[in-house]
Amino acid sequence: MAVTDSQNPLLGEDTCGSLLNKLQEIWDEVGESDEERDKMLLQIEQECLDVYKRKVEQAAKSRARLLQSLSDAKIELCNLLSALGEKGFAGMPEKTSGTIKEQLAAIAPILEKLWQQKDERVKEFSDVQSQIEKICGEIAGDLSPSDQTGPPAVDESNLSLKKLDEFQSQLQELQKEKSERLHKVHEFVSTVHDLCSVLGMDFLSTVTEVHPSLDDSTSVNSKSISNGTLARLANTVSTLNEEKQKRLHKLQELASQLVDLWNLMDTPPEERSLFDHVTCNMSTSVDEVTVPGALALDLIEQAEVEVERLDQLKASRMKEIAFKKQAELEEIFARAHIEIEPEAAREKIMSLIDSGNIEPTELLADMDNQIAKAKEEALSRKEILDKVEKWMSACEEESWLEDYNRDDNRYNASRGAHLNLKRAEKARILVNKIPALVDTLVARTRAWEEVHDMSFAYDGVPLLAMLDEYAMLRHEREEEKRRMRDQKKYHEQQNTEQDSPFGTKPSPARPVGSKKVVGPRANGGANGTPNRRLSLNAHQNGSKSTSKDGKRDRQSAPLNYVSISKEDAASHVSGSEPVPASP
Repeated sequence: MAVTDSQNPLLGEDTCGSLLNKLQEIWDEVGESDEERDKMLLQIEQECLDVYKRKVEQAAKSRARLLQSLSDAKIELCNLLSALGEKGFAGMPEKTSGTIKEQLAAIAPILEKLWQQKDERVKEFSDVQSQIEKICGEIAGDLSPSDQTGPPAVDESNLSLKKLDEFQSQLQELQKEKSERLHKVHEFVSTVHDLCSVLGMDFLSTVTEVHPSLDDSTSVNSKSISNGTLARLANTVSTLNEEKQKRLHKLQELASQLVDLWNLMDTPPEERSLFDHVTCNMSTSVDEVTVPGALALDLIEQAEVEVERLDQLKASRMKEIAFKKQAELEEIFARAHIEIEPEAAREKIMSLIDSGNIEPTELLADMDNQIAKAKEEALSRKEILDKVEKWMSACEEESWLEDYNRDDNRYNASRGAHLNLKRAEKARILVNKIPALVDTLVARTRAWEEVHDMSFAYDGVPLLAMLDEYAMLRHEREEEKRRMRDQKKYHEQQNTEQDSPFGTKPSPARPVGSKKVVGPRANGGANGTPNRRLSLNAHQNGSKSTSKDGKRDRQSAPLNYVSISKEDAASHVSGSEPVPASP
């Protein structure tokens, strides 16, 4: 082994060479043999070799640790990239070159950035999943704060943006569903508030009975949106709507009873106005009732008390009310020209009330039924009665026209003469329509009798008998007019023959035919015009017979509605003798 005296500056003054020289000097002084010296030097070399071996082993272990760290770093890098869903990372070396420590130094900042990105991604996942769990809990009916259950467990093996987008999409759907549920809850609560206001109920106790969080004092996001809450709210709204419908029906019944009782007893408007808040909803639908307290229980009870009071008052005024209805019934019959016995009906009402054998409500209901039937019967007679009125009006005009034709001074220039002339023209047009009007009236009356299986009476007189008598008297009147015209012509001819040979001289005696002759007039009229209130019976003038059951015996009618010719009519108008004529 070469021994050098050079000193290593790093080791100071003592180096292996200097120490070996000192050892040789010592051996020389001692006189150590070469054998001992070689043995000692071999021992020193062995010990140095052992030291080197230990150092090499330590270096190898350190390299193995560094390689393992590099391998772990690479695995961690792959795992982080895989968990984050990244294929690569900016700044990551493409090739593994350089020493182990250089490679570790190159990977370390990348790993640090990836760990930081992972922590941020985990926080994002935790936030999204926390919100999802919170909304799911609200939908499920769990309003407990999330900090009591701790943060949600995040699956760190998959922290990719795709997975995060899935959670965010789920969160958006849940937020949308929550918004819709909150809107439904708000609508339900608003509906409950309106219904409670109309029904006069306590809104707060009603809505908090469904769920305490529905109180107005709580925030919107704190309100329960679970299926159970929505179902209970819907059930509450349905129950309140049913109650509203029931109360409105009850109130409308009470209002109708009030109006009927007021009308029966002629209650003054001042007293009726006290219950305007009740009667204003008589014909209102359930959706239209929105006034607060309109269907409160105390209001309905107030109306019930008033109805009960009026019912008791009605019982004491029963006779007055019954006679009022009887008067209404008699008025209907009078307008329909139906003959009744009012005195007998009033006596019957008095006896029923005095005997107490019938309830007041039953009596009034029976009279209301009679009034309804009377109105129905009057309605069935209306068309015929209207034509009867037209016929009687035409007959009056016919009577006036005949009186007008008898007036010798009708063409004088007196005051009102032109008005009478215009009326006469209209009267002639109207009179010409009488035959057709009578024909129509007879046909309608017979059809009515066949449908109703009874005789049509006008103020107690069969209408067909009146029409038959009018037709017969009209025929007789026309025959009388024709006879008078013939007699007048005969006398004029006689006067002409006498005046021809001897000249004109006055007749010694007034001829019988020159006297005004007025034919018989139906029903007491001047010229066959029917009166407004007729008293003709079924056997009058032999024109009609009536069987025991009131039905009219069908007979062949006499020659009806004979009208004179135009020449005869002209002769009546222009002749010297005013003779009744029908234009």
